[in-house]
Amino acid sequence: MTKEFNLHLVSDSTGETVITVARAGIAQFDDIQAKEYVWPLVRSREMVTEVLAAIEKNPGMVLFTMVNTDVRKTLEAGCCRLGIPCISILDPVFAALGLYLKAEVGHRPGRQHMLDAEYFERIAAMEYALSHDDGQATRDLESADVLLLGVSRTSKSPTCIYLANRGVRAANVPIVAGVELPPEVLAAKGPLKVGLTKDPRRLVQIRRNRLKSLEIDEDTDYIDFDKVTGEVTAARRLFAEQGWPVIDVTRRSVEETAAAIIQLLKTHRERTA
Repeated sequence: MTKEFNLHLVSDSTGETVITVARAGIAQFDDIQAKEYVWPLVRSREMVTEVLAAIEKNPGMVLFTMVNTDVRKTLEAGCCRLGIPCISILDPVFAALGLYLKAEVGHRPGRQHMLDAEYFERIAAMEYALSHDDGQATRDLESADVLLLGVSRTSKSPTCIYLANRGVRAANVPIVAGVELPPEVLAAKGPLKVGLTKDPRRLVQIRRNRLKSLEIDEDTDYIDFDKVTGEVTAARRLFAEQGWPVIDVTRRSVEETAAAIIQLLKTHRERTA
């Protein structure tokens, strides 16, 4: 039986931090599912009052990221009155950083989302990933940081999007049986090229689900196990011939795959600097 509970996520900014931390924590518990109530941009006592009314209507644990002392005290006092646990997820981090740096926290909501150069780099990387998805554009692959290659449904696109959110310019090119790679792929010397692979059985399952969602006839080589195995084998042979690093994404999340690529990129940049 899956146990469900209400979880209120309160933030004085976008809520990305508290949502990410909360979901990471819940993922460590089996058969637990949270019904999330997300309250972003809570920056006044009046707004906290509205949130508390909703919490009283749907009682559940409260996690928050809030730096304004008066506003957070209002939330904490209200939760105390309701007998609801209320936890600031960033307090231990702030305390440790302040102690180490011998500095005080600057109480400015949303400070990490200020429009700085890094922000615009992420936006540019996102635009690059979208315009170079699935081999759409190959004319300027030399400007990519990373080039991902793999057969269909090896998580190339979502991995590129995740990397773009980290400011990494990533393009991806599909490997299709019987079709040669665009010459620009082999000619590009600057980007790190990484091959993505996946267990053929898992690949067939994912592809079959994809066809069902699109209501497409399943009688196709696209999900034939022997054909798919041949695709994967040929792709791995290509990766080995070119000396490209290979990541098996069968049991990896997109985040784990991206983290491995970022490490490879760091080594690549050090070697080519």
